[in-house]
Amino acid sequence: MSELFDMPSDLQNTYLGLVALHLREALIPVLAGLLVALPVAQLCVRVRWLYAPVLWVTTVLYAIPSLAFFVILIDYTGLSELTVMIPLAVYSLVVLVPAIVDGVRSVPQETLAAATAMGFGPVRRYVQVQLPIAAPAIIAGLRVACVSSVSLVSVGMLIGNAGALGNLLNSGMIYHQPRLIWLSVVGTAVLAILVDAVLIGLRVLLTPWMPRGTRKNSRTLAVKEAAR
Repeated sequence: MSELFDMPSDLQNTYLGLVALHLREALIPVLAGLLVALPVAQLCVRVRWLYAPVLWVTTVLYAIPSLAFFVILIDYTGLSELTVMIPLAVYSLVVLVPAIVDGVRSVPQETLAAATAMGFGPVRRYVQVQLPIAAPAIIAGLRVACVSSVSLVSVGMLIGNAGALGNLLNSGMIYHQPRLIWLSVVGTAVLAILVDAVLIGLRVLLTPWMPRGTRKNSRTLAVKEAAR
């Protein structure tokens, strides 16, 4: 069994080490993208005409192939993890900005008026009122961004050993070892599923009223239908 996870010496890493590297290269860019998207989205909510240009810019950036991004960045960041992570952070904006804007805009005006009447300023109202209510939409965007990022990290194999599990694809083809290819494909898929499951669990913890309310309403409707 241990032979299954034996790595070629040129990778200079164990299989678990590649998994950890893959998670780091995938999740840090999404976190950076979230930190950028939060203030940008709030600005788009307050200045409505700004939303369309911002969405256009993020969409155009998303359309740039990752390999072209790597070629541009190599002169500045070299063959490093940063060369892979910067494009992933930029790509996450096309998902996160609309998700946050839609979530914040869904907050009822009555709720905002009540928060203002209680003395909440714009920043405090945004952090303590709007973001918690918008949490389901934001986490939905995070799920898409994280899964996409986990899959795109493998492209980093094209610029050296920065592709984490994706490096196993290259090694598998060079050494004619299908075992390495399967470890890369299955490992990446499992990581994406696990990250998505963690975010679903986070949504349940942050918005306990949603699933419980849904179940309760479903049970109530079922009881009423049965009574009829």
